[in-house]
Amino acid sequence: MWHCHTMPSTDAGQEAGIWELDEETINRLRQAMSRLARELNKTASDEQLSPSQASVLALISGRGPISLSELARIEGINPTMLSRLISRLEGSGLISRTPDPNDLRSAVVSITPAGKRVQNAIRSNRAKVVGRAAEGLSSDEQSSLIAALPALESLVEQLRAQRP
Repeated sequence: MWHCHTMPSTDAGQEAGIWELDEETINRLRQAMSRLARELNKTASDEQLSPSQASVLALISGRGPISLSELARIEGINPTMLSRLISRLEGSGLISRTPDPNDLRSAVVSITPAGKRVQNAIRSNRAKVVGRAAEGLSSDEQSSLIAALPALESLVEQLRAQRP
């Protein structure tokens, strides 16, 4: 349940009312997002990848040659774990690793054509899974999901901004 609390405006451009989520609603939102992520993670197993491997592959695909340090920072995983993931992806021929021209002690990873095919298959499979599930929703629920997209995208950005 959303609660609106009216607060005095501290900034001329700020509206006087702010919305607050109660703890129960915040927990429901977090649980729904976690369950959704777990269900979508299962779709990567069709391509023989763990959820972590699929996440790293997607990041490499989207960000294009990327340093291992930047990859570790974005994924929020330690260098040892990242090294294992990178070795598995590289061993499967999905990514390639080259020395970082800016820091020869480090490496840059890029997606290979085989990696791109796997990434596209995962993306396509996830879209099909979500599409089939959404077809089972009422038209009002489908409209609500579409209307919620900008807020969910903003929530992701707020979460990213709060990370150290």
